[in-house]
Amino acid sequence: MARTILAVCSKGKSEMFTPHQSTYFAHWLTQSGKIENQVSRAMASARVDMNPHQIDAACFALKSPLEQGVLLADEVGLGKTIEASLVMAQKWAENKRNILLIVPASLRKQWSQELGDKFELPSVIIDGKVAASLKKEGKINPFDQNGQIVICSYEYAALQRDYVRLVSWNLVVFDEAHKLRNLYQTNGSKRAKALVEATEFAESRVLLSATPIQNNLLELYGLSQVIDPHFFGDEKSFRALYVNRQRDEKALEDLKRRIRPLCHRTLRRQVQEEGGINFTNRYSITQDFTPLPEEWELYQKLSHYLQQPDNEAINPRARHLVSMGLRKILASSSFAVADTLRGMIDRLEQQQWLDEQALSDIEEIDDWAESENRGDEESNDKVGNDEPVRSPSKLSQEIAQLSEFFDLAKNIASNAKGQALLAVLEKALTMTERLGGQRKAVVFTESCRTQQYLQELLETGGYAGRTVLLNGSNNDPHSKEIYQAWLEEHKGSARISGSKAADMKAALVDQFRSNNADILISTEAGGEGINLQFCSVLINYDLPWNPQKVEQRIGRVHRYGQKNDVVVVNFVNRKNPADRRVFQLLDEKLRLFEGVFGASDEVLGAIEGSIDIERRIYEIYQKCRTDQEIEYQFDQLQRSLEETLAARETAAREALLNNFDRDVVSALKTRRDQSNDFLQEYEQVLMDLARAELPDATFNTNHFYLKNQRYDLSWPLAEQNDSEFFRLQATEHYLAWDLVRRAKARNLVPAHLVFHYDQLQGQYVALREYLGHSGTLSAFEVRFTYNKGRTRNTRLVVLAQTDDGHRLALENADHLMSVPAREEPLSDAIPEELFAEWQAQVVEETEAETEAELDQYLEQESEKLERWAQDRRKALMATVDELDEQIRAYKKEARQLASTAEKIQAKKELRKLERKRDDALAEYHQSKKAIEQEEDRLLDEVSEKLELTCEIKTLFTARWTLTH
Repeated sequence: MARTILAVCSKGKSEMFTPHQSTYFAHWLTQSGKIENQVSRAMASARVDMNPHQIDAACFALKSPLEQGVLLADEVGLGKTIEASLVMAQKWAENKRNILLIVPASLRKQWSQELGDKFELPSVIIDGKVAASLKKEGKINPFDQNGQIVICSYEYAALQRDYVRLVSWNLVVFDEAHKLRNLYQTNGSKRAKALVEATEFAESRVLLSATPIQNNLLELYGLSQVIDPHFFGDEKSFRALYVNRQRDEKALEDLKRRIRPLCHRTLRRQVQEEGGINFTNRYSITQDFTPLPEEWELYQKLSHYLQQPDNEAINPRARHLVSMGLRKILASSSFAVADTLRGMIDRLEQQQWLDEQALSDIEEIDDWAESENRGDEESNDKVGNDEPVRSPSKLSQEIAQLSEFFDLAKNIASNAKGQALLAVLEKALTMTERLGGQRKAVVFTESCRTQQYLQELLETGGYAGRTVLLNGSNNDPHSKEIYQAWLEEHKGSARISGSKAADMKAALVDQFRSNNADILISTEAGGEGINLQFCSVLINYDLPWNPQKVEQRIGRVHRYGQKNDVVVVNFVNRKNPADRRVFQLLDEKLRLFEGVFGASDEVLGAIEGSIDIERRIYEIYQKCRTDQEIEYQFDQLQRSLEETLAARETAAREALLNNFDRDVVSALKTRRDQSNDFLQEYEQVLMDLARAELPDATFNTNHFYLKNQRYDLSWPLAEQNDSEFFRLQATEHYLAWDLVRRAKARNLVPAHLVFHYDQLQGQYVALREYLGHSGTLSAFEVRFTYNKGRTRNTRLVVLAQTDDGHRLALENADHLMSVPAREEPLSDAIPEELFAEWQAQVVEETEAETEAELDQYLEQESEKLERWAQDRRKALMATVDELDEQIRAYKKEARQLASTAEKIQAKKELRKLERKRDDALAEYHQSKKAIEQEEDRLLDEVSEKLELTCEIKTLFTARWTLTH
C-alpha cells in the first residue's frame, strides 16, 4: 500500500469509514513484513527525531532471524543508544520481551531513562540491593522479569552468571562492548568469558562500540566470538589468514567481505554529508593565569619532594600512583593540597604507608590502582613481596617536610586559577548565549576538595543558589535536599529506578536542566554517563593528561542532540612550561577543542594502543629539572605521537571498519526517503482508524479532540500542547491500541461498500478510471511462520475486481480501502469460490518471495559455516606443514654431520619428529571428520529453522461501488 497524495483538498464534507475499513486499517497497522517497515513503525512510536543512519543500523541488526548477533560500530556521537533502543522496541513489538541490557555501571540510569522517555519501554535496573529486596518477596532469580527490560552492570551480570543463564533471552545488548574484545586471549578477561558463557543461548546479541579495534585485528576476532563462535575458525587460523597478512590486499578484501554481515559502521562525515545531522562546532577559550607567589612556592617545594626517588613515606609499590595523584591534586588547588597533606601526615604518624588510600580526594583512584595492578606487574616484581624497610629518622624528616608544605597550603586564602574562572565564566556564558545556547556551564575538576572550593567561590562570586554538585557520593546537604524533592516529584513513576546512586545523578542533572541552576560542578566520577546536550559550555578547570578523558568530558555536551555550538574553556598556567606543553599537545596536535568533531576515534584509539601519554607526561614532570629539559622531552613525545598517528592512519584505512565498499551517503538518502514515505502513510492510516472508530471526535489534519482531550500524531506537538501522543506505543494501554483491538476483534458480515471519491483527502489518480464502477472485493491476511515458530511475517492483501471481471492492481485495491465510504445492505450473496483461484495465485507468489529471502539466509549461513570449517582445517594442517618444514630442515642439517655417532643420533631425532608429524596428521584426519560432522549438524539446524508454514485468514468480503 503506497499512498501517492498529489494534492490535499478539502471538500467541506466529513470523511466517514465503515467497520470493514476500520478492520483493514487495524490489520495494516500491525502487519509484519519488510523489516524496513517494521523498524519504521517502531520509529514512528518513539519520542525522538531519528536519522536514516540509525534506522539503517537497526535494520542491519534485525535483517536475518538466523544470525546470532551483530556489532554496531558507528562513530562516537551518532546515537548508538537510539539504534539499540530501536532494535529493542522492534523485539518488544514482536512479543520477544526477554531482553537483557549489560552496560557500564555508571550508564544504567541513563539507559533506563532513554528507554522510558523516548520509547516508552519499561525497564528495571538490577543490582545487589534490588536482588536482595526481590528475594525477600520470594523472587529468587532477579533476572527473571515479566514485561521489563533488565538493565545491569558488566560486573553484576558476570557475578550472577548462573542466574543469567536460567533466562531464555530473546536479545542481549552489550554497551561499550570493547570491554569484551580480549576474550580470545588465553589469560583474557575472566569477566568477559563469564558474560559470554552466561548469555551463550541468547537468540541474538547486539554489541555497541565506537572503537571495536584499538590495538590489533585479533580484537575483532574476539568480538566475533562473543556474537558467534562459528563466525571464524580459531585464533591461530585468524592470525595466519589476516593478522600476519595485513598488507595483503586480497586478505584485506576477503576479511571485509566476511565481516560485512557482522559489522555495521557509519562515520560522522558520512552522516554530515547526507545532511542528517548538522553537527555543531566547538569553540575554544584559553584563559591564562599566573599563580600567586605563595602558590608557586608550594608547587615548587612539593614538586621537588615528589621528584626524590627514595621517599620513605610512599610505599614503593604505589610510588607511581601516589606521585601522579599528588601532581594532579597540586595542579588543582591549594585547598585540595592542604586536605590531602593533612591526611598523609596522619597516616604517617600512625606508621602507615602512603598508598592510593591516601588520595581519597581523587574519586578515580581505585580505577587508577586497578590499571596499575594490571599494567605495572614488572615493576612490582622488581620491588618484591617483602615489606620494604624504612629509616625512622628519614621518615621523621619527611613528616616535618610535609608538615611544612601543609602549613604553607592552609595559609593560602585565594587561588589565581579560581579568580581566572570567575573572569572567564561570564565571557563563556555570554558567548554561548550569542551562539543560541542557554547560560549554563559544566565545570570539571579531578578533585573533590577543589569541587567544594569552586562551589564556595561561585556562590560568593555572583552565582548564589545557582550551583549544583555532581560527584561519586553527593553526601552534601544541598544534594540530599534536591534528591528528596526529586523523589517526591516523581513518586510512583518509572523515573525512580530504586538505585540511589543512579537516581541521585538523575535528580541532580534534572536540577541543572531546570531554571533553578546555571553551573554544574562535576568530578570525573560524577560526569560518567550523563547527557548534557541542553548545556553548551564546558570548562576544564583541571585538564586531564589523557586525551580519551578530555574527549569523554566534552562528549557530555558535544554529542548527538546538541543543537548549539559548544564553548570549551581551558586554563593554562603560563609560569609552568609543562602545563603549557600539555595544553599545546591536546589543542594543536590532537585538535580536541576546535572544529566539528574533535579527535577521531581512530586517533584516540591509536594513542591509547601505542603511547601511554598520561605516563609519559607524568615522567616528564617527575624527571625534568629545567625548562630546557621539559621542552626537549615534550618535543620527543610530540614526535612519537606524530609517528604513531601517521602509521595508524595507514593502518586505519586497512582496519576494515570505515569502508565496506558501499555508497553510504546515497544509501542513507534512500533510507531517509523510504522512511519518510512510510511514516506519512502510517500516520494517515492511523488517523483513518481514529476517524472510523471515534465518530464523536473532532478531527483536524494532524490531531483530534475526544472528550476535551487533545491527541497529536507528532510527539513534539504532543509535548508542546501537553496532549496525548497518538501512536501504537510499546506499552499497550493507550487509545490507539484500544482502537486496534476493537477493530480486529469485530466479526464482519458481507456488505456493500459505497466509496465516495470526492471525500478523499488527496487523490489516487489510478482510481479515477473506476468511478461509477461496481464489483466485489476480498481482504485476507497471509501469515508465514519459520525459525521454529519464533518468526512470523504477515501480509495484508485486498483483491478487487469489477463486475465485468477486470482485476484491479493490488496497489489500487489497497488505495480503494482508504477512500471514505458508507455501508449499505447486501442484496445478493458473494460466492465463496469467487476469489479462490486468484487468492491461491497471490499466496503462491508471496510464498515464493518469502522462500527467496530464506534462501538468501541459507546461502549466507552455509557460506559462513563452510569458511569456519575451512579455517579450522587450515589451522590443523598448518601444524602438519610446520613439522614437515622442520623435518626437511633437519634432514639438510644431518647430511652435513661428520661422525657416525652424530648421524645415528640425528636419525633418532628425525624419527621423533616424523612420529610427531604422523600424530599431527592423524589428529588432522580425526578432527577434520569431527569438523565436518559439526558443520553438517549446524546446517541441519539452519534447515530446520527455515521450514516454512503458511496460514490464510479471510477478514471480509464485500460488494463495492466507487462514486464521485
